[in-house]
Amino acid sequence: MSVSCCRNLGKAIQVHLHLRPCGGTSLFRRIQSYQLSSSSSSSMADLKSTFLNVYSILKSELLHDPSFEFTDESRLWVERMLDYNVPGGKLNRGLSVVDSFKLLKEGKDMTEEEVFLSCALGWCIEWLQAYFLVLDDIMDNSVTRRGQPCWFRVPKVGMVAINDGILLRNHIHRILKKHFRGKPYYVDLVDLFNEVELQTACGQMIDLITTFEGEKDLSKYSLPIHRRIVQYKTAYYSFYLPVACALLMAGENLENHTDVKNVLVDMGIYFQVQDDYLDCFADAETLGKIGTDIEDFKCSWLVVKALERCNEEQTKILYENYGKADPSNVAKVKELYKELDLEGVFMEYESKSYEKLTGVIEAHQSKAIQAVLKSFLAKIYKRQK
Repeated sequence: MSVSCCRNLGKAIQVHLHLRPCGGTSLFRRIQSYQLSSSSSSSMADLKSTFLNVYSILKSELLHDPSFEFTDESRLWVERMLDYNVPGGKLNRGLSVVDSFKLLKEGKDMTEEEVFLSCALGWCIEWLQAYFLVLDDIMDNSVTRRGQPCWFRVPKVGMVAINDGILLRNHIHRILKKHFRGKPYYVDLVDLFNEVELQTACGQMIDLITTFEGEKDLSKYSLPIHRRIVQYKTAYYSFYLPVACALLMAGENLENHTDVKNVLVDMGIYFQVQDDYLDCFADAETLGKIGTDIEDFKCSWLVVKALERCNEEQTKILYENYGKADPSNVAKVKELYKELDLEGVFMEYESKSYEKLTGVIEAHQSKAIQAVLKSFLAKIYKRQK
């Protein structure tokens, strides 16, 4: 049976995974519950439960992909790698595809197939996120991710993680081919994922080439450079991609929605500025990782704003300590940030950004798209992690 074509999603789960309905409640009933009110906590729990069940289906399919003859050892490795890296985050990007598509339907119930397909597209984005993070942690020599050791730091993994990242990337197109090849928007989906992946890789490249050892130069850092890095490295895949997937599923032409893309890119920039702020000022346990932007000589919004506000003596302190791993150097930078009241500067930036984004969203002619964009903004405004 093909999952993408089946009429009863709850039955499909059992066929693929040989599972009984959890607690006597079928996945179909969870979908029905989700249809009732996307704002209720119980409905969101149903959505997340449904979403995680779709992950299990997709994982099972990939572990039995006929294009590769798995050994028991290799299948166990891939399963462990997937479970460690793909579903462990907040899942906001993936769940946003489902929520966005529901809002675009303007009150009409989603069919079981639409729920499954929107979940599958959401998981493609989560797979993309996992692929980026596995490799990004290696490049940044990071220690923790999502409250646990980075994948490459897990015993017996090491640099095998590079190949695991490549596997994660290839899984995306296996999912798209299996479940969307017969859809009229399939080619547009493939083009979208390819384009966003390229944009993200280019953003990462700009970020990385500013941090070469022996070539550290804070004079290269500015708000326009920061914006360019963030726009390409974060905004397209984290904000535009989920909505673009939902728009394609809804039969829309993405060329007619450049205004939506622009708002989402601005939202993504705001999100990354938050991320830069939290990297320095948030509690590591709450954040789920240890911030390393200072040690890694990142072109962070905080250092850019510090450079704008520093006097000559403060600039000297920044140049002498930024980009060094010694805790004493990091402490001096953080103390300088406090002296410059960068927390207050961020709070003012956050308030103005929210006001501007809200104004642009409310001016959009489509109430459904307004609802999608407001949903995104509500998820990130004043976030703590």
